[in-house]
Amino acid sequence: MESERQITPGRLRRLAEELIDEQIGAIEAVSQPDVLVDELDYALRPPRHEKRVPAFGAIVLPTRRPHSWSEVTGLSSTLSVTTDRSDDDARRYADGEVSWAVREADGVHAVAVFDRSAGSERDLVLLAEATGGMIVQRRTDGVVRLVGSFGVARWDGVNWHVEPPFGTWLERASCGFDDEATGVLDQMLRFAVHDLGAGGVGALIILAPTVSAGFEERLSSPPPLRVDRPTDLGPLRHVLTQVDGAAVFDEVGVLSHLGVRVVPSEESERVIPGVGGTRHTSARRYSFDDPDAIVVVVSESGPVTVFRNGEMVGRSALEDPAS
Repeated sequence: MESERQITPGRLRRLAEELIDEQIGAIEAVSQPDVLVDELDYALRPPRHEKRVPAFGAIVLPTRRPHSWSEVTGLSSTLSVTTDRSDDDARRYADGEVSWAVREADGVHAVAVFDRSAGSERDLVLLAEATGGMIVQRRTDGVVRLVGSFGVARWDGVNWHVEPPFGTWLERASCGFDDEATGVLDQMLRFAVHDLGAGGVGALIILAPTVSAGFEERLSSPPPLRVDRPTDLGPLRHVLTQVDGAAVFDEVGVLSHLGVRVVPSEESERVIPGVGGTRHTSARRYSFDDPDAIVVVVSESGPVTVFRNGEMVGRSALEDPAS
């Protein structure tokens, strides 16, 4: 071990103040903020070993018993008790993918090991819901995530980026939809925020019963991948990293067109002003031309914006839209 973790009360206090100043909402949402801050500090500044900074993951202050976690996550887990070890020693076994430190008020009590990787941002949201606690993760690329009832906060080494919970903006975006359509939109937005935006993948996604506005098809018909089928999300994300243009899904969330160039009408170009970059302007004008469609734009920087009838009806973060 080349360096040991050095903790000072002042550093932990400043981290807590930073979380409050950035209006992340995590401090206000947890019963014992000092416990969360201590675990987050470890994720931000873990000890190095041979110039390598390890990945890490912790389930902080869970309020639900481990045997119930699988009901939400679909994961099986085993717990290894670590109360006979120091907290830092126990943390060395927690990689934030398959293995997770379970942090209680008085220290790390156990390491939970799941039967598959649970390290994607979508997995972290499910873990937070299943455990009733906060999830802290440090990836090998240095990105730190904090997930809880307040939403998702990502630290990229310079700034915090916060994604609020879906309930704060899904209702407006789905206004007038029945339960089935709202469910499809919910899955689409989860995919956009936690699979695309979290990975820096920009995209333009059209969710529509039929395509009634102008567009040009430039690629062959894609396989019928579904946004509500977990096994299809990997291929969907992978293909969207490799193509330009829009991805079109039907009313039940099945991919129908890929790499589409949307062509605005003369009317939409005249009455709908540009917003942000090219991708956002194209999305807004298409939503005007096809009022039955919902158009979702994912910025490479993370935020997700939703357009209907030529208007923005939802946004996952407060930044101005950008292509």
